[in-house]
Amino acid sequence: MASTDRLRQITEAVREAGRIGVAELAALTGASEMTIRRDLEVLADQGVLERYRGGARSLLLRGEEPPFVLRAQEGTDVKRRIAAEVADLIADGESVVLDSGTTCLEVARALEHRRLTVAPLSLHAANALTGAVNVTLLVPGGHPRPGELALTGPLTQASLAALRFDTAVIGCCGLTAANGLTAYDLDDAAVKRAAIASARRVIAVTESAKLSRTALAFVAPASALHALVTDEDAPEEETGAITTAGVTVRKV
Repeated sequence: MASTDRLRQITEAVREAGRIGVAELAALTGASEMTIRRDLEVLADQGVLERYRGGARSLLLRGEEPPFVLRAQEGTDVKRRIAAEVADLIADGESVVLDSGTTCLEVARALEHRRLTVAPLSLHAANALTGAVNVTLLVPGGHPRPGELALTGPLTQASLAALRFDTAVIGCCGLTAANGLTAYDLDDAAVKRAAIASARRVIAVTESAKLSRTALAFVAPASALHALVTDEDAPEEETGAITTAGVTVRKV
């Protein structure tokens, strides 16, 4: 098992159990207890769990999103295909507000050589575009969330309210026709709403697995989106319902 897959499996096991022993995790993953101890140290450094002698207890609630560092290494091929499709939908000269999250980070990389004005809502995406000679980079103010480095708070919202973009590229933690676009974090949801309100066109980007989820914080109804870019495994029933809401769905 790859180390990233093992770290995610450990994270989920600890979160579901609340607390679990090293021996149990070794049996679950097929790794040695020494490897499990090293993995637990990595996850403890990321604030995912707390170590105790012989095991670990979770610091994540069941409704919280896994850490950025784990998500960034998952499904990279799918995220890059989504990002390439989004880049094709954006014309040179556009102004773009780019949401936080791992898929939007891949979108930032796909836009690196384009002639655009881009306002990234995370320091990860801002860093990816720092050396892009043809990109006019606008960095909103705000408070970067640890790990995620997503910009949040009243300064971020005020920056977005003062601007008008051609396109908003928005990530999500969940999206359904019935419950709309949702996020795990209330502050993140407020910034997404501000980004949507500031743009003429809204493109949502997400892997297919999130189309069956609803997270804690409501962002916007599906009808607020103009397009959804997802992968080919997206369930037909859900994408059909989203299409009925007036959204153009593109599968890659």
